[in-house]
Amino acid sequence: MTTTVHRAQDRFHTKIEWLDSWHSFSFGSHYDRNNTHNGQLLVVNDDVIGPGGGFGTHPHRDMEIVTWVLDGAVEHQDSEGNHGTIEPGLAQRMSAGTGIAHSEMNASRTAPVHLVQMWVLPDTEGLPPGYEQRAVGDALATGELVPVASGKGHDGAITIHQKDAVLWVGRLAPGKRVTVPDAPHVHVYVARGSVTLDGAGELGEGDAARLSDAGTPSLTAGPDGTEVIIWETA
Repeated sequence: MTTTVHRAQDRFHTKIEWLDSWHSFSFGSHYDRNNTHNGQLLVVNDDVIGPGGGFGTHPHRDMEIVTWVLDGAVEHQDSEGNHGTIEPGLAQRMSAGTGIAHSEMNASRTAPVHLVQMWVLPDTEGLPPGYEQRAVGDALATGELVPVASGKGHDGAITIHQKDAVLWVGRLAPGKRVTVPDAPHVHVYVARGSVTLDGAGELGEGDAARLSDAGTPSLTAGPDGTEVIIWETA
C-alpha cells in the first residue's frame, strides 16, 4: 500500500506560441525512466490551446485516448471520418487500434480551450479504430463521482477497450466527501480547486496522488469546491 503525491510545479512543461501544456508523466522529449505511467495510465496532459491553435493531423496506434474539456471547445477530425466538437460535460474517446490519424484544434479563434487528455493502454492490440462522444453533464450535476469512461460497462459512460480501467470525474461542492474507488492503481488529479485526501493531505490544482492497493480513502472537496479526475486501473 503506497500513496505518492506529485505536485503541480514538478510536472514536465511544454510552452510554445499556441500551447501551454503540463505533463504528469514522461511525454515526447520529456523523459524520466521513473515517471512513465501509473498502472495502465500513460498520459495525463493538462493543455491550454490558444485561439485558432491546435494539434495538426498526426497518427496513433493501439491506445485508448480520452479527452476531457474544462473550458472552451476543441474540434476533432480523424481519418475514419469522425468529426466532433467537445465542450465541458461532453466526454470523448478515440481508440487508435490498428492506426488512426486525427487533429485537435481550438474551435474558437478568440478564446483559449483548456482540456485534459489521458491515454490508457488497451487490453487488446490490433482492434479497429473507433470514436465515441457522450454528454455526461446531467450526471455530473448530482455532485457525485461519475463514471465517464469505462471498460467495465458502466451505464452512461463512454466505452474504452481496457477491461480494468474506469475514469471517474466529480464536480464537488465545498466540503463534499466522496470515497475513492478501490483498485490496484488509482490516480487522483485535481483539475480545479483543492481537495483533502486521506493518506495524502491537501492537494491543490494540478496536484496528483498515485495510490497502489490503498483501499477506499475518503476525498473531501476544498472551500471553493473542486473538479477531480480519478483513474482506476490494474
